[in-house]
Amino acid sequence: MNINFDSIPETIIPHMRDGEKEVRAHMFADGLCKIMKGYLIPGASIGLHTHESSSEIIYILNGTGKILYDDGCETLVSGSCHYCPKGHAHSLINDSNSNLEFFAVVPEQ
Repeated sequence: MNINFDSIPETIIPHMRDGEKEVRAHMFADGLCKIMKGYLIPGASIGLHTHESSSEIIYILNGTGKILYDDGCETLVSGSCHYCPKGHAHSLINDSNSNLEFFAVVPEQ
């Protein structure tokens, strides 16, 4: 199945998971998996949350930022791939001066 993100309307999510500012994304979901192409503006974040029933893979398309992961912090650059297994917590943060573009996959398990 081809997913054309350009044909999916952009969704704006203010304070996603109690994060800062907003997330802008094109999202596909079929009940089994959520797939998102989105970005965080400078200073925006997705708040710290635990994946109780799913894992998540985040691939950085463009920009820089960081992930708070369990008790640690990881720097992200274009080409970085972050994996958050089921039962773990993370937060995506754009601490740069330009947009942080990412591709995320959340399969339900």
